[in-house]
Amino acid sequence: MWPEWSSMLTPWQWAAIAAVPPALIALYFLKLKRRPLEVPSTYLWRKSIEDLHVNSLWQKLRQSLLLWLQLLLLVLLMLALVRPHWTGRQLSGGRYIFLVDNSASMAATDVAPNRLAEAKRRIEQMIDDMDSGDVAMIVSFADGAQVAQAFTGNRQDLRRALAAIAVSDRSTSLEEALRVAGGLANPGRNAKDDGDAPPAESLPAKLFIASDGRFADVKDFSLGNLDPIFIPIGKADADNLGIVALGTSPSAEHPDQRQLFARVENFGRREAVTDVSLYLNGELADADQLTLAAGQSRGVAFELGDVHQAVFELRLGRKDDLAIDDRAWATVNEPRRARVLLVSPGNEPLALALDTAAARELAVVRREKPDFLTSAPYAAAAESGSYDLVIYDRCAPLQLPQANTFFIAALPPGSRWQAKPKVDAPQIIDTLSSHPLVQLIDLSNVLVAEALPLVPPPGGSVLVDSDAGPLLALAPREGFEDAVLGFALIGDGTAGSNWPVRLSFPVFVLNLLEYFGGGRDVLNIQNVRPGQTVSFRLDSDLTRLTLVPPGGSPVTLSRNQEQAFRFAGTNRVGIYELESGSQPIARFAINLLDGEESNILPRGDREIQIGHVKVAGERGYEVGRRDLWKLLALSALAILFCEWYIYNRRVYI
Repeated sequence: MWPEWSSMLTPWQWAAIAAVPPALIALYFLKLKRRPLEVPSTYLWRKSIEDLHVNSLWQKLRQSLLLWLQLLLLVLLMLALVRPHWTGRQLSGGRYIFLVDNSASMAATDVAPNRLAEAKRRIEQMIDDMDSGDVAMIVSFADGAQVAQAFTGNRQDLRRALAAIAVSDRSTSLEEALRVAGGLANPGRNAKDDGDAPPAESLPAKLFIASDGRFADVKDFSLGNLDPIFIPIGKADADNLGIVALGTSPSAEHPDQRQLFARVENFGRREAVTDVSLYLNGELADADQLTLAAGQSRGVAFELGDVHQAVFELRLGRKDDLAIDDRAWATVNEPRRARVLLVSPGNEPLALALDTAAARELAVVRREKPDFLTSAPYAAAAESGSYDLVIYDRCAPLQLPQANTFFIAALPPGSRWQAKPKVDAPQIIDTLSSHPLVQLIDLSNVLVAEALPLVPPPGGSVLVDSDAGPLLALAPREGFEDAVLGFALIGDGTAGSNWPVRLSFPVFVLNLLEYFGGGRDVLNIQNVRPGQTVSFRLDSDLTRLTLVPPGGSPVTLSRNQEQAFRFAGTNRVGIYELESGSQPIARFAINLLDGEESNILPRGDREIQIGHVKVAGERGYEVGRRDLWKLLALSALAILFCEWYIYNRRVYI
């Protein structure tokens, strides 16, 4: 890029300046004519006055270092008058917050060596371009945020904190990182003992977000004094196949055996062929091959046979730009029967479904009337987590138990769950067949007399939808899950629904026991992603366990007040092992299984949405002007000093 030129001089002024160099050269041609005069000791002065002896007005121009220095001095001064400058990108603002995405997708290698390294390189360039007096802080974020370096003007500390950021196995959410940054740029009021103090001074800041943008738009967030700039990372031709779903369940053809099912999706822009290999306890057990068009997903299933304790690993054989989703694990632990409590005024179809031979293999069911909910034994059992699943048929407790729950024609206590006004004869229109609770279930022939359309809490999933609203929904709750059915299976003297006489009803009950009660898995840990807390109970009276994470150091776990073991350090994908002493007890798997994180194609519009503001993707700098005239003037001054020094040396030596 060549410098740009600008000047306020008129053409006549430029002409006068342009005449200066020729005049200087003419002075070296022009020699004054002097009358010879002999004086004593002229030999000693011959070197000093040699250039003063002339015989004519003009003489041949000789090589002269002083001439070249003087010409260079004039050229530099003339260039400085033009005020040359570079128009490019520069960092401006004085106060900066750098948000660095270190989620799983930032390990993609479409940008060498990976996206996180590229993001750190760009941030480091901006740190290098900070002016004296500027301050900055660094925040890394995935599904949460962590302040890597608080505000400082020390560039070395900023570089050290930036270099320490590593790729995690977690998914991405920008919201918490924005709240951390907003709390620093838009401080609220401070509470003191003697009352509220005045609000802290607002400090505007430039907010640089270095990410591939694989996160949902942030709603209901006010930027305030934050001036956001999105720095997109990643190439448009990124290539990736990923495992987005994995699980085990009883085989449809052989209920006493198990099968593993998975879904693989092609997130690239070209057709891809991959081998899918299944490993049982580290040994190759089966394999298949899939061909997927761009954007296509396909399921794959493997028969596992009659297994009671095993570790399964699924691997994709095709190398692509993201490796973390090319492997996924599933575990089968020693079977146990789930502990289920049914609280109902009377429901014969449900009782019969829970009393089948297949249901008895999965669970031990205790039946009670609704008045049991006010008894001391129920309160103790609900608080201690004695049950894996509690079914509330047309009744509800005062507070939710330490267990998974299933409500029939009733809402859980509290305000999280809501319902629309009651409707008559709603028509079922859709079922989320991919969810284990309603897999292999056909509800197209189910009729409902009346129902309460549900409004599940944030984060909930609609499993069965109707023309009036959701009829079956599921939502997480602090390590447990609550499911709600919006209509009664039987009515007061009339049929609430014909579902109990359909073949899909006993299948649903078995799914309910398998999914909520734990069924054959002693831990009942399913579909846990990196960073999520796991909670489990064991039938044994052990109070301490040793947990060995993949590639990490053992951790000791203790029972909490709810008689459960909890672990929040699920930071890496892989197999986590539980031991008592040196004896293995059980295993569970942590997988990415996140289609949004596996989709490493950059955002098509190259912009993100924060509140009501659309932030376009940029490289991170603003267009600015860098003047060169000061540098030219300093160079001219240095040449002037050099010319003065050489002249004096020639005269006095």
